[in-house]
Amino acid sequence: MLNSLAECWQLAPCLCVYLLKADEASIDWRSRQMQLSLKAHAVALKAIVLLTGLRLGLITIGIAPAWADAVLLVDVDSGRVIGERNSTRPWYPASVTKLMTAYVTLEAVRAHRINFDSLFTVSPNAAAQNPFNMGFKVGTGVTVDNALKMLLVHSPNDIAVVLAEGVSGSIEKFAEEMNAEAHRLGMTQTHFVNPNGLPADEQTTSARDLAILARALILEFPEYDYYWHIASIRLGKRIYRNTNRLIDAYAGTDGMKTGFTCASGYNLVATATRGGRRLIAVVLGARSSASRAVEAAQLFERGFAAATPGSAAPAPRTVDSLEPVASKPPDLREDVCEHNRHHRPVENEGDEAGIAPDQSGNNRGDRLVLSRSSRATAVLRSGLAASIPPIEVYTGPVRSDIRSDGRTAVPVPDKTPVAFAANPPAGKRLSPFRRQHLRFRQRSR
Repeated sequence: MLNSLAECWQLAPCLCVYLLKADEASIDWRSRQMQLSLKAHAVALKAIVLLTGLRLGLITIGIAPAWADAVLLVDVDSGRVIGERNSTRPWYPASVTKLMTAYVTLEAVRAHRINFDSLFTVSPNAAAQNPFNMGFKVGTGVTVDNALKMLLVHSPNDIAVVLAEGVSGSIEKFAEEMNAEAHRLGMTQTHFVNPNGLPADEQTTSARDLAILARALILEFPEYDYYWHIASIRLGKRIYRNTNRLIDAYAGTDGMKTGFTCASGYNLVATATRGGRRLIAVVLGARSSASRAVEAAQLFERGFAAATPGSAAPAPRTVDSLEPVASKPPDLREDVCEHNRHHRPVENEGDEAGIAPDQSGNNRGDRLVLSRSSRATAVLRSGLAASIPPIEVYTGPVRSDIRSDGRTAVPVPDKTPVAFAANPPAGKRLSPFRRQHLRFRQRSR
C-alpha cells in the first residue's frame, strides 16, 4: 500500500500508462474476470491521480498534461511550496542565469565595491557575444544602473559580460562569485560558468534553486524591486519591451526573468502580487514563450485561489526542503528547435525579444499571442503595460537630465519663450499628442 497521496502522485503516472496499455493490448488473459479487475484498478488509479493533482494544484480539468517540463509555485514570505512538478530535476537555465548576474552585481553595490553610477566599458569579449546583444561598439561606457535595466528587460548577452568584467575583472572570476553566492543561498543543484546563460553543459540549475534565488532577490534587495518589473526601456528612438510578456498580460505581475535555449526550452521565473500575497512561479522547458506564460498564469490563479495553510492542514513543505534529484538535465533541442521547420528560434532569447521603434505601442507583433483554445487565456490580457512610459537608458556617464532612479526623465527647461493656449480654441479638436503637450506645458509653468 502507498503511504501517502504524495507517493501515489510520484508512481501513478507510470502505473496508469502501464495499466492502460495493458488494458488496450490484445492479450490472451486466462479469464474475463481478471481483465475486468484490471480495468477497475486502472479507473480507480486514474481517479486518484486526478484528485491528487487537483489537491496539489497541478492539474486542471480540461487542460492537457504538460510535456517534459518542470514547474514550481512558492509563497515569497514563507517559502511554502504551493505546487510543484519535477522541481528538483536539473535543468539548463538559459537567460534566467542573469538573475544571479544581477544578484552578484547588487551584492557588489551593497559592499561598496561599485555603485550604480560606476561606468563599465564594453570590451572586445563583451562585444563578441552572440547571437543576441545591444550591439554597442568596443569602448562604449555603460553605467551599472543602465546595464541592469538593459539586462533585465531586454536580456542582452553582451551587457551580462560587461557587468561580469566590471564587477570581477573577468568572466571566470565572476562565475566563481556566482557559484559562491549560489552555495551560500543553498542552491545545491546550480553551477555557473558564464553570466548570460549561453549554452554550456556545465551550467545547470533547477526550478527549486531558481525559486530560492528569486526569494533572495526580493527579500534581500527590496529597495531595488522596480528592476524586476520594468515594462520597457527606451534607448534613443528605440523601445525595448520586457521579454517577460506576463507584465503586459497578467494583472499583478511584478517580475522577473525569461530564458531560452533550444536545449532548455522556454524558461520563466515570474512573480505576481494579489491581496498582499506575492508568489513565485517557475516554469522550465515550455514549448513556446506563449505556453510558458499560460502555464505561469495557471499557477498564479490556483495559488491565489488556494487558502493559506491553517492549523488543520499538514505541515507545508518549504522550497529549501525539496529533495534534489540526481540526473542529467534534459536536452529539448530536438523537440523545441529541430522539428520546428517553420520557425527555428535563435538561441538565448533572440526570437522573443520585444523590439519596437518609437511610438509603436500598437504593434501587434510585440504583444503576447495566445491560442484561443486554451482556457488559461481567460485570465490573460494584452496591453496592461501600454500606459506605462518606457524607462530612459543611455550609454556614457551619468546624465543630469535623467533621474537617478531611472523611472522618469526630468525634462530640461526650455529657455525659449513659447506661446501656447491654456485651453484649446472653441470648436477645435486637438490631437492626443497636442493635448498631452499642452498639459505638460501647463504643469511646467
